[in-house]
Amino acid sequence: MSRRSPQPPAEAAGAAPTAAAPSPTGPGSAAGGPRPRCLFAPGQPLMWLLAGYPLWWVLGLGRFAFVVFALPMAVELVRRHRADGLRLPPGFGLWALFLLWCAAGLSLIGTAPPGTLPDSGGILGALVRLAVYLSLTVLLLYVGNLSRRELSDLAVARALGWLCLATVAGGLLGMAAPDFEFTAPTELLLPAGLAADPYLHELIHPASAQVMEVLGYESPRPKAPWEYTNTWGNMLSLLLVWLLAGWLRWREPGGEGPGPALRTRADLLRAWTAGTAVVLAVAPVVYSLNRAVWAGLALSLGFVLVRMLRRGRVVVVAAVSAAACAALAVALLSPLMDMARERLDNPHSDDGRAAASVAAVQAANASPVLGWGTTRDMAGSPQSIAIGPSPECPGCGGHTIGNNGQFWLLLVANGWVGAALFLAFFGQAVWRYRRDSAVLGTAALLSVLLLFWYMFFYVALAAPLAVTMIAVALLWRRSAEDAAPAPGGAR
Repeated sequence: MSRRSPQPPAEAAGAAPTAAAPSPTGPGSAAGGPRPRCLFAPGQPLMWLLAGYPLWWVLGLGRFAFVVFALPMAVELVRRHRADGLRLPPGFGLWALFLLWCAAGLSLIGTAPPGTLPDSGGILGALVRLAVYLSLTVLLLYVGNLSRRELSDLAVARALGWLCLATVAGGLLGMAAPDFEFTAPTELLLPAGLAADPYLHELIHPASAQVMEVLGYESPRPKAPWEYTNTWGNMLSLLLVWLLAGWLRWREPGGEGPGPALRTRADLLRAWTAGTAVVLAVAPVVYSLNRAVWAGLALSLGFVLVRMLRRGRVVVVAAVSAAACAALAVALLSPLMDMARERLDNPHSDDGRAAASVAAVQAANASPVLGWGTTRDMAGSPQSIAIGPSPECPGCGGHTIGNNGQFWLLLVANGWVGAALFLAFFGQAVWRYRRDSAVLGTAALLSVLLLFWYMFFYVALAAPLAVTMIAVALLWRRSAEDAAPAPGGAR
């Protein structure tokens, strides 16, 4: 049975009604009178960040957009803290300690772990990483302190779905025009020496694909509108579930959320758009050559089917399973299967990843509490003990410890303790909100769970971790609002 939120009282008899106040049951709700005026409507910075991300990519902001939009979110959090107090999610102490660990680790950047090159730990990358962690903390608190009346779960899901469409479009662009790139305005504004820094250049220089010799010859791997092809695959895997959850209409337990039928022309258009995007995404997913993404998509499908089966949606599970089998049969008969088989026959980066992972564990063992502040370069490689690549051995040397996955990055940058704090925060969120069986709750829970899969293969900063933080915030506020007493004392 749905409950109604009470209307805000007028300030005086006969006065014009004030603007609707946020739900008194949700995080960040007003407890005593109208709030002061703010510069942005509730949720507006988040919508601008997500819906406008293709534009920020074109401008060269990309990863830094999360830092830029954290500023108006932080202003709003300060305003809410002064008006109502600021709410923190359960387990936030673990995350706060992790941030302190990141800051403390900066003091060790000048040192060199055993088996690494001296002075290979760059302060620029460490500072950018810390700034992103802080901005995503603001994102978590901002979304979690907005009630669902101020910013609905469905609005967030549809914004993430829009970002999924942009990712699919970028994948198709990478296949059609792999050499497409241009100088962004941000590059033109930066000093030439700073813009030429290899690490920064990858972040601010828009390009449609990375052309790499994974299969023994040059092949394009789509990456637009993200920095790397691995980030592209990670984001597509995370965002597909939000596209399906937010752009289709689902029957929720107790009538919650959007209705079961395509009632309007807009609903039908969204459904056709989502279905078309899923079909079009198959080709760039295969051409990305990201094996972890292929497995992640299969894991996501299995998780969703199990959750739906537990809800008694046997017919839907059967229909989805039949559609998946048909799609697999078509893929097996298409030229895409040849590309996938060729990728599986060419491990390419397996030796380098294994060596970097072992080196990350050794670095963490040498400094288990604080780590080393940032990544380091290995002295040698599995191919040779040479310090760097050469014409005779282009794969010799040059491996960076911590660039092959978020877990390995945590080990080398933050030690075993820092990695444990990071994983404990998201682990407790999964356990705490595991019973949220609604469609949007399932999408949020899956987004957090996928972090524990992709952390062994891809670095989560910044966009993938942003999606995870948004998911945690949605789960947190859904739990808080659903558990709060309704008017009259009923829950």
